[in-house]
Amino acid sequence: MSRTIDSQSLQQRSQRSDRDIVYVGYRQRGRAVVEKLPEQERLTPDRSLKLVNHSPSGFEWGYSGSGPAQLALALLLDYTEDEEFALTHYTQFKNEVVSQLECASPTEHWRLTSSEIESTLGVNAPEVLATSAGR
Repeated sequence: MSRTIDSQSLQQRSQRSDRDIVYVGYRQRGRAVVEKLPEQERLTPDRSLKLVNHSPSGFEWGYSGSGPAQLALALLLDYTEDEEFALTHYTQFKNEVVSQLECASPTEHWRLTSSEIESTLGVNAPEVLATSAGR
């Protein structure tokens, strides 16, 4: 991802929760499932499909296709709560992160933490929190 991005969206996300957000992906009955912890919410493509319809059949990972593009957009949209930011950065996020996630068998899963997302986007969480206080 670009190291000169505007990090205000990540600032807003970091402000909302003192806990580290973790996204976990796994397969259930052959379908890709993504949950957001600690809330144990299931992430769906619905909200991201309203912005860009890459994969109405759902999420995928581990390659650079339409399912991973939908997941990348959904993850950034959920994490930042900022449509413009998510739309601007999801393709690179797909290429750098989502296409690299591995989870082939029903007993495997992948984990993606808020710290890893911020690191990928070139954002330092303490700086994000300090900057958002003045917002």
